[in-house]
Amino acid sequence: MGPKIVCVPSAFKHGISEADIRLAVTMPVSETLVDEYEDTYAIIGFDTRGNKLEIMLNLIDEETMEVYHAMNCRKSFQKKYGPKGGDNATFDR
Repeated sequence: MGPKIVCVPSAFKHGISEADIRLAVTMPVSETLVDEYEDTYAIIGFDTRGNKLEIMLNLIDEETMEVYHAMNCRKSFQKKYGPKGGDNATFDR
């Protein structure tokens, strides 16, 4: 069993469903610890329809992640947090 994923209300602000958030978090393309904040991660992953999402979450403990932001991935987010070479054809859908 994987980590517990908790979505707070702000995670749904941009219309992303809980199922899509869970898929992107559990199968990320990129996962980056955000330097400015302890235990905050920037995730890039795909939803159930293959759309690229940007996710921000806090690691609450070893078993719990709290997602507070989810939306279609912006180029600026991808550039900052994506994998090296993130604008190649295999990643840039």
